[in-house]
Amino acid sequence: MDLDIDTVRVARSRADCALRPGETFLGGGTFLYSEPVPAEVTGLVDLTGMGWEPWSVDGSGLRVAGTCTLEELLAGPGALGGAPGAPGPYRGLGIVGECVSALTLSAKVARTATVGGNLALGLPAGSMAGLFAALSARAVVWTPDGGSREVAVSDLVTGAGVVDLAPGEVLREVRVPAAALGQRTAFRRASLTATGRTAAMVTGRAGDRSPRITVTAAVGAPLSLYARDHDMVDRWVDWIGSEGAWYEDTHGSRDWRAAMTRRLAHEVLDELGGAA
Repeated sequence: MDLDIDTVRVARSRADCALRPGETFLGGGTFLYSEPVPAEVTGLVDLTGMGWEPWSVDGSGLRVAGTCTLEELLAGPGALGGAPGAPGPYRGLGIVGECVSALTLSAKVARTATVGGNLALGLPAGSMAGLFAALSARAVVWTPDGGSREVAVSDLVTGAGVVDLAPGEVLREVRVPAAALGQRTAFRRASLTATGRTAAMVTGRAGDRSPRITVTAAVGAPLSLYARDHDMVDRWVDWIGSEGAWYEDTHGSRDWRAAMTRRLAHEVLDELGGAA
């Protein structure tokens, strides 16, 4: 850890979230502390002091605070969902545990890393984007002028490490609509090694008409499709390739990621295509 900064402020009110020159927000800090801090960053504003309730659920759906840790997500919404595919009013959350596990993190990191931090990083392997995009969730973003705006989680990450958050904006919470909570979900992932970084991840949700299939990790930004059949999946995978959208790094080539995504998407479609 190379943490060369001058100040750390703990935010306890929205007014405290107004950034001063050189400041940036701190969530869990598990990624921030693992990388050299950019030279222009001289101070941190710790959002965990805001005291936001990690998560809540009511008739309108599920709300997950940006500062909700992955451990809290797993113990709360993850437990509500039960086992993947199990019946119940919150069975859409049955893939929470698998999405958290896809990050291949230790229990120590899970106790600190936050949902908002994972989304705000916009890393292809950041599985919170795949989870909440599959559930048609929307992110509530606080703007520096005291207002707020909403953006679909599927549109929040726009590229590898590129997120639709302007300087000074805070990812306040993620909202999952009630209808998505009761619908069946499915999850598949692939990596080059048993404990390697996720290189292709497909999440799906059984909709009213066609399953919604979402691919992450293999692409720079989440891509979703309402797939009626396997031919649609194949055409979609081919289209992704024609657009040059496959992501490539040491954890997987473009061709391998395309092949894995095709296989995983077919498996998710098969799983969601059965009787409700």
